[in-house]
Amino acid sequence: MGRRIAPLTLDNLADLPSTCRSCVFWELDPVTAKAAVESGRPELEKEGWISAVLLEWGSCGRIAYVDEVPAGYVLYAPPAYVPRSGAFPTSPVSPDAVQLMISRVLSGYQRQGLGRVLVQQVVKDVVARGFKAVEAFGAVGREIPSCVLPAEHLLAVGFKTVRPHHRYPRLRLEARTTLSWRGDVEGALERLLGGARKKELALRPF
Repeated sequence: MGRRIAPLTLDNLADLPSTCRSCVFWELDPVTAKAAVESGRPELEKEGWISAVLLEWGSCGRIAYVDEVPAGYVLYAPPAYVPRSGAFPTSPVSPDAVQLMISRVLSGYQRQGLGRVLVQQVVKDVVARGFKAVEAFGAVGREIPSCVLPAEHLLAVGFKTVRPHHRYPRLRLEARTTLSWRGDVEGALERLLGGARKKELALRPF
């Protein structure tokens, strides 16, 4: 089973699920996002956002492939590029952190460790860009918005709560903690993406 992680670009944007390509929850402020959906142009807005971030900051996502089939993805960016984050009661994201916006492992590829691999890849990338951590807004309760990650999943892959809230706590993953999870990120990715034993890959999906 061949696995690889690729940076998100305009060339492979079509490999994201259609629901993600047409979602601008994080990319636009609430009023602008609503207008984009009502006018039927959320996909254009999404592409425009990704294009702008690529030009100004670089790749803001990763796609996981299994035998060249998209199996999962993650989107992240500095909070200045994520207008919706300011609407959360536990904002702002710390200035030394990049915000994890969304991460998904698609049906049929869960419980294989891909979620943790994607998080490791995000950490590797943000450390190379001089950031110290990754932060995310988690959701607690029975009804969790589709674009907000469940807090329990964030906790499962190493995030810690830095600002509690009954509904939307803000969580943080320190880069130095994650880098020591397997000694170094490259070694972790090699073991998780390579011929690791099945039981080593049986990690909780993110």
